[in-house]
Amino acid sequence: MSESTANTFLKESAQKAFDTKHRDIINYNIDKYSIAFEKGKSKFADLENSKIKANLIKWKVMENLDRYLLQFEANFTARGGKIIWANDADEAREEISKIIALKKTKSVVKSKSMATEEIELNHFLESKNIEAIETDLGEYIIQLLDQKPYHFVTPAMHLSLEEIATLFHEKFDTPLDASAEQLTLKARELLRDKYLAAEVGITGANFLIAETGSIAITENEGNARLTSTFPKTHIAVVGIEKIIPTVQDLEIFWPLLSTHGTGQNLTVYNTLLTGPKQPYESDGPEEMYVILLDNGRSNLLAQKEQRQGLYCIRCGACLNVCPIYQNIGGHTYETTYQGPIGSLISPHLNGMKEFKHLSYASTLCGKCTEICPVGIDIQRMLLINRKDSVEQGLSTKTEQKIWNWFTYGIQRRKLIDFFGGKFKNFFLKKFFKKTWGDQRELPKLAEKSFSKQWKEQQKNKE
Repeated sequence: MSESTANTFLKESAQKAFDTKHRDIINYNIDKYSIAFEKGKSKFADLENSKIKANLIKWKVMENLDRYLLQFEANFTARGGKIIWANDADEAREEISKIIALKKTKSVVKSKSMATEEIELNHFLESKNIEAIETDLGEYIIQLLDQKPYHFVTPAMHLSLEEIATLFHEKFDTPLDASAEQLTLKARELLRDKYLAAEVGITGANFLIAETGSIAITENEGNARLTSTFPKTHIAVVGIEKIIPTVQDLEIFWPLLSTHGTGQNLTVYNTLLTGPKQPYESDGPEEMYVILLDNGRSNLLAQKEQRQGLYCIRCGACLNVCPIYQNIGGHTYETTYQGPIGSLISPHLNGMKEFKHLSYASTLCGKCTEICPVGIDIQRMLLINRKDSVEQGLSTKTEQKIWNWFTYGIQRRKLIDFFGGKFKNFFLKKFFKKTWGDQRELPKLAEKSFSKQWKEQQKNKE
């Protein structure tokens, strides 16, 4: 299984890396992000200090996760909310299915949620003949194409305006040359009635607040507010790592998330929801459920070194600066969470055997660690993942032999210098031509090694 997954990744990556149209679209969108981010981060008086503070809060949470989750449960249920603990994706899906069945509805609305992507909720509901409509514009476009999100902040980043206009023309007969504003208005027109008809609204949450039993949702379109308030029943699917201790902690996390996610000083809509509608309140759902999703997070929590991967607030900044992601895109990863952070956490959430190859999909340049708003040392964690995969015996026999030969040779300088450049180039061409790919020329090695040239130079000086 792992070999097949790795081979698919390598094959698709090789195709995407040399797709110039794809690269132009991604570079254009990431360049826009980079400009916005530089402007946004300048608003921080001391960004590095804010990142250190956020890291310490997250460290404290992960070291006491059980206590904070129970505190959240107690405060949320005290306000009439209902908590469901889901060990894995199957449990989460089944619990959601039960709630929908009780409401006797065949239509639900959803706001953007990576946790629901993780459990593949849309396809599950579709198999139950339940219509699940994505109300975030990017997610709605992806749903129309039956694709997975390309990026966990901007799911349709890989599509050009022309491609989206063509999609809407085919689906809804809008003009082929429709502007972004026209396409947005058409989507709004199509989605507005869905909010009114749906009995159940499903969202994620960016943060769980232990102190008050609240969930915090951050968005730019307002669709999450409509999804959580119009339907009579609201279900929030949230990873257990999203907990923070107090409401005051949001003064750090909200600006860090918005700045690193989109370059904004603060996202347009920031909502706190604490249980269903109270007797003295005029709006809100009659029932509210929070599904606390584990789905492999406990496996990552058990790793003393790599558990800091759970600090992630899903801003997507590490994807935007990663040279690998910029070249191969999001779909090649075949995971819910792409890029550097996905390469770190996916082997623990989905299985080291199946996804160990992602930990090698990195130049280890350190840009991901440098930009991370909560100070996750991503490149070091990727190295530890690699070490763990070897110690677990997941390396193939061929790979082990090659590294044994390499280790033997690299420790014997005289052996390397014994062979000239002509032989080395023949060796590379014979055994590495296919691995190097047909889009690039193999590098030509010098006739004499640097070590040999240096010794000769020093000898001549004497």
